[in-house]
Parts: sequence; C-alpha cells; structure tokens
Amino acid sequence: MFQRLFFLLIVFLFQASCIFEISSALKEGKTCILNKSCDAGLHCETCLANNNLRPRCSRIQPINPISKVKGLPFNKYSWLTTHNSFARLGEVSKTGSVILAPTNQQDSITSQLANGVRGFMLDMYDFQNDVWLCHSFDGTCFNFTAFQPAVNVLREIQLFLENNRDEVVTIIIEDYVKSPKGLTRVFDTAGLRMFMFPVTRMPKNGADWPKLDDMIRQNQRLLVFTSDRSKEATEGIAYQWKYMVENQYGNGGLKAGVCPNRPQSAPMSDKSKSLVLANHFPDAPDFVVACKQNSAPLLESIKACYQAAGQRWANFIAVDFYKRSDGGGAPQAVDVANGYLICGCDNLAACKANGQCE
Repeated sequence: MFQRLFFLLIVFLFQASCIFEISSALKEGKTCILNKSCDAGLHCETCLANNNLRPRCSRIQPINPISKVKGLPFNKYSWLTTHNSFARLGEVSKTGSVILAPTNQQDSITSQLANGVRGFMLDMYDFQNDVWLCHSFDGTCFNFTAFQPAVNVLREIQLFLENNRDEVVTIIIEDYVKSPKGLTRVFDTAGLRMFMFPVTRMPKNGADWPKLDDMIRQNQRLLVFTSDRSKEATEGIAYQWKYMVENQYGNGGLKAGVCPNRPQSAPMSDKSKSLVLANHFPDAPDFVVACKQNSAPLLESIKACYQAAGQRWANFIAVDFYKRSDGGGAPQAVDVANGYLICGCDNLAACKANGQCE
C-alpha cells in the first residue's frame, strides 16, 4: 500500500512539474510541446537530421545589435539574411498556378522582419508586364515558378520601415529585369524611394560606411544592391560586387574549413570592398536537413569566412529556412559575429551598452 501511494505521489509530482513548465515560458533547449510554450524569440521543433528526437525550444531571433550600440559604421554590424526570402513553403502562385519551384523559407516577409531578419535576397524577373519574384531558370519566369509581384513584398518592407524608425534593411537582388527603369518603377510604386541609401554615399576602396545612427537620422535606411552592373548607371541602384565580397553559394559554399568566393565576386580577401556576405545553404533547399546545416556547421562556416575575408566577420549571413536549427542556429551565428564586431566578445549577449565585454 505504501509503495503504491509513494509511486502515485512521484507520478503526481512529475505531472505537476510538467504542467508548471508548460504554463511558464520555456527557455532555449527545454523540452516543449507547442511553439507558444517557448519564451519570446523561440519556437518548438525537433531536428531529426541531427538524430535529435526531443522537441525543444530553439531560437528564431537574433539579438538586435541596435539595442547595444548604434554609433558604429554600418559595416561593423552583422545581419540575419534569408536566401530566396519570398520562396515560402506551401505558397500558391499569385497566377493561380501550382508552384513547382523549390522553396527556401517558412514564413512571410513580415514575419521574417518581426523575427529580426534584416537582409533579403530577392530574385526579380519581368513577367506579365510587371516585375515578379520568381525562383526560375534561364532568366525567364513561368507560371509555375512565379510567386508574386515584387511590389507586394516591397510594400511589406515599406510598412516595416515606416513603423520602425530605427531599423535598417538590405535588399540584394538577383536581377533578371530587362524592362527600362523596371526596378525604379517597382520601388517607387512600393513607396521605398524615400528610404533608399544613395549610391553616391556608398564608400569606395574599403572605407568604412556611414555610422548606423547617421543613416537612421537621415532616414536612409534601405540599402539595395543588384547583380546587374548596368543598373548603377541607369537607375542608381548599387552593383553588388562593387561594394561587397561574397563566398560561393550552394554546395560549394558548404565545404568545411574553406570559404571560396563566388565567380562574380572579388576574392574574399579583397578589402577594397567594405562588406562581406557569407552564404550557407545547399544547391537544393532541404527543409529536413536545414536544422543540421544551420547549427554547428554554420558556426564553422562563418569562422572560415572570417579567415578568408582577412579576419572580417560577415555583415550578412544568408541561410535557407532560418527558423530551423538544433538549438541557437542562424540567430546564434549572427550574435557571434556581432559580438566580435561590436565589442570583441564571443557573443553579442556579453556586450555592454558601452561596447565593452561583461
């Protein structure tokens, strides 16, 4: 009888502790059942690719570096960046067609912004007499590769900038738009022209960028880069590889211990370009494996790119399925880069407001 009562007491206490944990916000790494069980900036997931069967609270938001210090040059910060930001899992084309193109993210641009994403890689094409976001091939957009008109996503970014006056956003365009002034029209229609950082202020020959608080004060809070060299002269939109170095994207950028430049970019060690973009995603996006790729391998990748870039931490860390990880994930990688950039700490969490380590 006593043993039975003792056993029931143990079961009761265990259940009570579980209920208490579920009713209070769970910290990173704690076992969870639902996303809402986890603390702010976390969600509940399992990483089967890493043989982790236990659902636990994992990070989906980096620490906002602006919360620590605003007074550094723009190139002294690192930003969470999404590859093919628009290519959302389960999306139906605004043409009404089923999308047969690969998808790279789980949530909307508005949700990504809320979670601290500040860099967006967008593939823009001429399609249906407009500029569309497509994940396509051979420079041509089709119904089954077309996601939505670019203006829709740009308006989400416009609304965010309008409502968050201390935030800075970067757009990196894989540019297949051939229509005259096509990019100009779509950015003007979205109401973004007033926020755009002018090409004339972008530094040459490796000089520091203007300070972040100066960019905020002047309301020049949107950086836009294009892969089309001609657009800088014709539309005043910066040619990407004139201002940044970038490592190889896809499988070539996932090799451990190395960080080769992509062919269009100058060598990673070229310090005449002030910005560094680190890609870490495979040729074919893989939702299941992303949690493993976005964990320890990502941290090793940004460290390899730091060495390859002449001991410069990446300003943009680009991944697929940024919410997927086996713990800290892409947000942690951004925090590590910002920790070293801003105060010399191994994580931004250890930085004081005065730029010193705790």
